[in-house]
Amino acid sequence: MRAIVYDRFSTPPQLADIPAPTAPDHGVVIDVDATGVCRSDHHAWSGHDETVSLPHVPGHELVGRIASAGPAVEGFHVGERVTVPFVCGCGACRWCRSGNAHVCPNQTQPGFTHFGSWADQVVIHHADANLVTVPEELPDSALVGLGCRFATAFHGLRVRAELQAGETVAVFGCGGVGLSTIMIARAIGAQVIAVDISDAALDRARDLGASRTVSARGLGPGELAEAVVRAAAAVEPAADRPGGVAVTVDALGRQDTITSAIASLGPLGRHVQIGLLDGEPVIDVPRVIALELSILGSHGMAAAGYPELVALVASGDLRPQDLVTTTIGLEQAPQAMLDMDEAGATTAGMTIIDLGLGR
Repeated sequence: MRAIVYDRFSTPPQLADIPAPTAPDHGVVIDVDATGVCRSDHHAWSGHDETVSLPHVPGHELVGRIASAGPAVEGFHVGERVTVPFVCGCGACRWCRSGNAHVCPNQTQPGFTHFGSWADQVVIHHADANLVTVPEELPDSALVGLGCRFATAFHGLRVRAELQAGETVAVFGCGGVGLSTIMIARAIGAQVIAVDISDAALDRARDLGASRTVSARGLGPGELAEAVVRAAAAVEPAADRPGGVAVTVDALGRQDTITSAIASLGPLGRHVQIGLLDGEPVIDVPRVIALELSILGSHGMAAAGYPELVALVASGDLRPQDLVTTTIGLEQAPQAMLDMDEAGATTAGMTIIDLGLGR
């Protein structure tokens, strides 16, 4: 089969022919119809993920059909159209049994722990615990992002931060995951402040539902926090203004964005960390204590949490396809990886790989 392969970190990946996989006893092989280009793929390619061994095939957001299934798979059949969380649980531990497979200590991750979906086929382990059936009528572009960015954003806002309609959320970083967060927050009924250094990204955020935008260009962390609080005050009723934002999300993964986000929170505010970092961040612990802030991580979402998200997409209240700005073939994927190599680069949309192009 065709696959994008790299055998050294931070060197150009190549399109190559490699052996097609076989289904493990409890797993499946999926014919990939479309797969996403995500900054997490770039982190792995850069050598920042210790689970990755070389040579490697990236890719963890996908939609496709089951090509073959192992003998122990009971709940899914060949030909079924599916997506999958990028974090797959073992299906047997206490975390999986409680519906929290995304924190399973024995988790597998396509594109990280084993070859991923930038290929004609991908293996998914413990299929009964991890696959998600998706509606036939929805386009691939509406489903690819559900594997990572939309699931992570939904879980972070809805489950971890318990975001409510009418609250204000500030999203720092308007790349793919940041714009996904904005769309989900609007679908929930929240007011959204979008923060980025790119005018194009901020324009896109406004198109997708941001109530206000704040340019971070040239601002220090304290100045940026003040600008975000002023923007939030402009969209909140006077009686409800908490002296800061109810929820902040760092969708980029930088020390300065984390600092600004926490400084933007009002009393009892909740910060959701989605963006991955290369090092250890410094947190303003005295502020966290004084205002009883919550610092929350969002590491994807288990398959058990998908019905509400898929229902939002099926109803049309959430349209992930509106985030897709670029569709490429597999042969163009190496350049897409290199394009993410610019420090701090964000794109005002989502790129997907259509495996049907070029076949």
